[in-house]
Amino acid sequence: MRSHRHTNTRWWRWLAGGMAVTQIVAGLGLPQASMAMDGWVAQQISSPTRYVLGAGDRLNVEFFNIPEYTDQYQVLSDGTLHLPQAGTIAVEGLTLEQATQAITARYAQFLRRPIISLNLLQARPVTVAIAGEISRPGSYTLAAASPDSPSTLTQVLQEAGGVTQSADVRRIQIRRVSDRTVGTESVTINLWDLIQAGDIRQDLTLRDGDSIVIPTATTMNPEESRRLAAANFAADATQPIQVAVVGEVNRPGPHTLRLNTNLTSSNDGLEALTVSQAIRVAGGITQLADIRDIQVRRVTHTGQEQLIPVDFWELLMAGNLQQDLPLQNGDTIVVPTATALTSAELAGLASASFAADSMTVYVVGEVSAPGAIALPPSTSLNQAILAAGGFNNRARRSRVELVRLNPDGTILKESIDVDLSETLNAADNPSLRPGDTVLVGRSGLASFSDTLGLLLSPVTGVASLLRLLGL
Repeated sequence: MRSHRHTNTRWWRWLAGGMAVTQIVAGLGLPQASMAMDGWVAQQISSPTRYVLGAGDRLNVEFFNIPEYTDQYQVLSDGTLHLPQAGTIAVEGLTLEQATQAITARYAQFLRRPIISLNLLQARPVTVAIAGEISRPGSYTLAAASPDSPSTLTQVLQEAGGVTQSADVRRIQIRRVSDRTVGTESVTINLWDLIQAGDIRQDLTLRDGDSIVIPTATTMNPEESRRLAAANFAADATQPIQVAVVGEVNRPGPHTLRLNTNLTSSNDGLEALTVSQAIRVAGGITQLADIRDIQVRRVTHTGQEQLIPVDFWELLMAGNLQQDLPLQNGDTIVVPTATALTSAELAGLASASFAADSMTVYVVGEVSAPGAIALPPSTSLNQAILAAGGFNNRARRSRVELVRLNPDGTILKESIDVDLSETLNAADNPSLRPGDTVLVGRSGLASFSDTLGLLLSPVTGVASLLRLLGL
């Protein structure tokens, strides 16, 4: 009796201690064992007994003290096992525990207290269907996995090429034929919890006949897009993609992006094809680019267009890599035209990694080496004159003409007072743009000399002719 009371006392202490720990965990806001997932999802996670048998499964059926019955058997195409003396027993749709009970009940008709155990030796291939925001939607047959390592959701996502950047991984739907009721059951899986918190329970074990639907995200978060692109079930970044880059870039049009040839990973180690890489392949931005209002146009699997804003000024000034959005096949990047840019902004754009490496301007007239010159972006007027060899002896050094073709087709012609000692400024030493032409005229003395020579050339010609004729 004393022993019984002592046992009860220990039991109550254990219970009280458990309740106290539970209250402490709840008070601290720490995660507890009870989660939102329930029903057939929670039951089969990390539970080998929840594996449901089907045609193609290979089993080891062991009969205690009846070695002649013990053998390996395969579930036939009609979902049955053919066993000695008992004949056919339907096991399709049953767990190993349920199948063991059914076989034991059958043998109990002619054996006394049969002891039978079942072990899954080789699982059958699993065929599932996947649709929505996935690179290659369709039906997939996964190779037979080992009983201890069944096929999971992330494995089939990888097999199908990975989820797209438009995928809402918080609301993935898995539809399954119910083994308890007529019809199907559906559950929502949140793979963002797997990415964010390592919740392995979200990586659901799949069954033959499951259907997976990946919906489209209603909004795009740049930070989450980069984290999704780094997940092992995202689209393969090593595969080339086709994108279009239009607007204020030097080579607008369609381009093929390849990670391992013409591009490198971003500064944070993300192995993905991004907006900045696409702009570099398109020759870089022009000096008219409005990098604060870049847009990525993306067509979802439903045919709807998503517009995703990207602020590269934030990337340039604050190093915000979240603005360098990962791309997917078929994206279009639109770089609009800026209405006004300061000299400081032009200088910042010229030094950006996604700017063009050089630009072509023309310096003509009275310079030592007139013609087209390749210069760094945002080169000043004075630097362009010096790059053309500087003024020659006939040049008017005080003023030049700047001719610029605007994007709207109009032509700007401006007279600029030149002072080679001036720093970069909009009035006397402006920043040049691709295609600008600098005209260096003749000085007043050179013009007078040329005019005088033109006027005197007929007289000089007649005198020479008279001397030739001996007159």
